[in-house]
Amino acid sequence: MGSVCAMLLCENGVRTTLWGHEAAYVAEMTGKRENVRFLPGYPLPDSLRLEADDVRAFDQAELVVSAVPCQFLRKTWQRLAEHIPPGVPVVSVTKGIEIGSLQRPTEILRQVLGADRPYAVLSGPTIADELAQRLPATATVACEDIELACAIQQTFNTTMFRVYTHDDCVGVELAGAMKNVIAIAAGAIDGIGAGDNAKAALLCRGLAEIQRLGVAMGAREKTFTGLSGLGDLVTTCISPMGRNRSFGERLGRGMTADDALATTQSVVEGVPTCKAVLELAQRHHVEMPITEAIYAVIHGHKDIRGAIADLMGRELKGEF
Repeated sequence: MGSVCAMLLCENGVRTTLWGHEAAYVAEMTGKRENVRFLPGYPLPDSLRLEADDVRAFDQAELVVSAVPCQFLRKTWQRLAEHIPPGVPVVSVTKGIEIGSLQRPTEILRQVLGADRPYAVLSGPTIADELAQRLPATATVACEDIELACAIQQTFNTTMFRVYTHDDCVGVELAGAMKNVIAIAAGAIDGIGAGDNAKAALLCRGLAEIQRLGVAMGAREKTFTGLSGLGDLVTTCISPMGRNRSFGERLGRGMTADDALATTQSVVEGVPTCKAVLELAQRHHVEMPITEAIYAVIHGHKDIRGAIADLMGRELKGEF
């Protein structure tokens, strides 16, 4: 996603630097003008500067985009914090919840980089490969400062990438994190061939879970029916390119969680997020049976068919 954001910014004529923590890999990307490991097949813009030096990467920066996977976010920005100019806004495109602290990405960033700079979230149904192909897509930028949200909207918006503004950072971040857990369940349904009726039910009831916890944590209910909620959930649960859905499909086909994780170089955020979400649900006294079932499957306590049977056999009640 970091590479895709860089492409979008370059398309808009924004002077952009893409930082990477491995100097050798940054050199390889520079030579090939391609992110061969995580976004192969899509050339990086000629105007994009690639940098591994921590100091030079942030020279004269006016906006920082954080695309670091959630479980590596704190350590990475602790390394870089001293090099970011004071007051420069930070936009997070990370989707997840940190194990242990149970913090959202912007909460981690604020703790590491300080509260004296503004933070925003850019999220929505944004499969990286499709964005790189310049297929039409939309997203939401959420920020407490609506003027900054509008400025970021203008910075990222292109002819094929439409950006909306929002002010519910809590809801947008929680929706982006929790949908990855439901996507694992959607992949498992595909893996065992449970059918489209089952997947539709999963999306509806999964969204209900996401919404319950989000509202309990201070988010607005309406946020979860928008692009960063329902929109992102649908994309992640149906796209064959989605890491979390693909991981779940491998589980459905009989692989263990460890073996399924070993088949990809990319981070499957839904795995650690599942544990964090359950801890948040317990803290806020929110019932999340689908998330509980996926956690049990990931950790080998239950098989897919047994988890479905348990969900189908729960006590009958009204839908709302």
